[in-house]
Amino acid sequence: MLSHSVLDANVVDVEKRRNPSKHYVYIIKVTWSDSTCQTIYRRYSKFFDLQMQLLDKFPIEGGQKDPKQRIIPFLPGKILFRRSHIRDVAVKRLRPIDDYCRALVKLPPHISQCDEVFQFFEARPEDLNPPKE
Repeated sequence: MLSHSVLDANVVDVEKRRNPSKHYVYIIKVTWSDSTCQTIYRRYSKFFDLQMQLLDKFPIEGGQKDPKQRIIPFLPGKILFRRSHIRDVAVKRLRPIDDYCRALVKLPPHISQCDEVFQFFEARPEDLNPPKE
């Protein structure tokens, strides 16, 4: 098992980025079990990738056999045929994505502390030096 795990993850805001193209990132405050806090920035597509990995890795908890057994939270759906770089779409998703993060880190340890979740919430070099607009 990992030496530390995510205790809490709060989506605090959305921020517009212009590189490589116009998009929004969610600003997430991550609290680790060793009491450290980090701020990370993730695009919606990264949440989507994480969700697909989790549903693949945990088919039962993802409700594939029996929907009643699903404990993996639902990710707010992809918005198709709309410009997803407009701010109101990002803002509308803020609360559901916050709920998703909080629910994710409260799942049983075999899911909440798996590599995929750990790597998702772990700060990356670009989180430590976010681009300045």
